Amino acid sequence: MKNLYYLPDNLPIPVDDDSCNHLKNMQFPSLKMETCLGNIIDISTKKGVTVIFFYPMTGGPQTPPMSGWNELPGARGCTPQTCSYRDNHSTLVDLNITTYGASSQPLEEQKEAYIRLNLPYELLNDSSFALTTKLNLPTFEHQGLELIKRLTIIIIDGQIKKVFYPVFPPNKNVKDVITWVNNNKNHLK
Repeated sequence: MKNLYYLPDNLPIPVDDDSCNHLKNMQFPSLKMETCLGNIIDISTKKGVTVIFFYPMTGGPQTPPMSGWNELPGARGCTPQTCSYRDNHSTLVDLNITTYGASSQPLEEQKEAYIRLNLPYELLNDSSFALTTKLNLPTFEHQGLELIKRLTIIIIDGQIKKVFYPVFPPNKNVKDVITWVNNNKNHLK
């Protein structure tokens, strides 16, 4: 069994390629998305603060690691990032933040990760790349799969106010989100 929670010390650090610069202050597109629990939501209509962290894919404990995954800047760390949002969920709730993870993985794989990792928030399914296309999110290909690069957006009343890209290390991203929200409380009302 592989250790999905471990981040090696020698992971390559992703570089900002400016592919998310267009997102800040953008209106979130109206799009009905399915969650891992089968709920249909439209983020553009949500009031208050919503955080979506996009990640390439969570691995399964029984599946072999993809060859070369650790060598791809920003690829490794989906499970640690997902779990860090789980472990800090009560703080996010106290700050009135609604949280979602999002990936292009098949819905069944997201359901499995949701249950296995005991997540208190839902995962958005973008296996059709509808949201990725509307937001023009950066993607990459590996072993025949198109995957969303790791990034996090903070949406307030339907408008993207903050973008974290690139995200590294992934397990520290939730702390960056909490710090940003705490430092910008006056703008959140």
